[in-house]
Amino acid sequence: ARRWGYVKKGIPENEARIVFAEGNFWGRTLAAISSSTDPSSYHQFGPYMPGFDIVPYNDLAALEQAFQDSNIAAFMVEPIQGEAGVVVPDEGYLKGVRALCDQYRVLFIADEIQTGLCRTGKMLACDHEHVKPDILILGKALSGGTMPVSAVLANDEVMMNIHPGEHGSTYGGNPLACAVAMEALQVLKDEHMADNAATLGVWFRTALQQLDSPLIASVRGKGLLNAVVINHPNKDAAWEICLQLKAHGLLAKPTHGDKIRFAPPLCITQEQLEKCVSIIASVLEAFPKA
Repeated sequence: ARRWGYVKKGIPENEARIVFAEGNFWGRTLAAISSSTDPSSYHQFGPYMPGFDIVPYNDLAALEQAFQDSNIAAFMVEPIQGEAGVVVPDEGYLKGVRALCDQYRVLFIADEIQTGLCRTGKMLACDHEHVKPDILILGKALSGGTMPVSAVLANDEVMMNIHPGEHGSTYGGNPLACAVAMEALQVLKDEHMADNAATLGVWFRTALQQLDSPLIASVRGKGLLNAVVINHPNKDAAWEICLQLKAHGLLAKPTHGDKIRFAPPLCITQEQLEKCVSIIASVLEAFPKA
């Protein structure tokens, strides 16, 4: 994105800036933690990389204000924030991001590492609002969880500013990993994983809400990327609930203290989800309320 900013947008050398959304998570490299607002990611890892700005997530007015700086090259955002606790933005947010990026000639980078590849009920989470980012980042599910592979996709206008030999990685383009990724993508289509995620996601969120547990403050998500916010005076309650879920045969991940994420395999069946909800119900019922 910075190379595009210098070559195509005409940003003065070494003046390009990238905007990120508050609450983002995209790894633990120096660049990633430099854009983080989570102390557990960046504390005692400085000094940090310059040239990054932060705006609130799901706030188009703040984003437009940031774009008043003509040296902004790109805005990188998760269509749904995963590590932050499955934070789903308002409907129209992604369309608004696309419109602002077009208006101010800023690249729209969609981090779909967690949301992409059928997880939210569409091939890409951006597809829910029919928007196309300038740069798309994929990984994790790209190989069905069997090989370390990720991808950065962009049109020639962006990608071809980097010429052969100028940028790369030791294991980039690994033939085996790429072959597995191609097969995994085919499986997603052949087995209608997006449709399964969309249908079962609605069922799952409804089932969680119908538990009517005083420990569940809210249920949120899209497709099979979901989370609950735990209402309990014990700050470690979400972690302790996850330990109890594990003891009963269900794996879930706590995040940011009071949130529990549920991201089951895309091939899960309703019968299996019903068993999951039964386990969740029994653990919540037995968990001390105060």
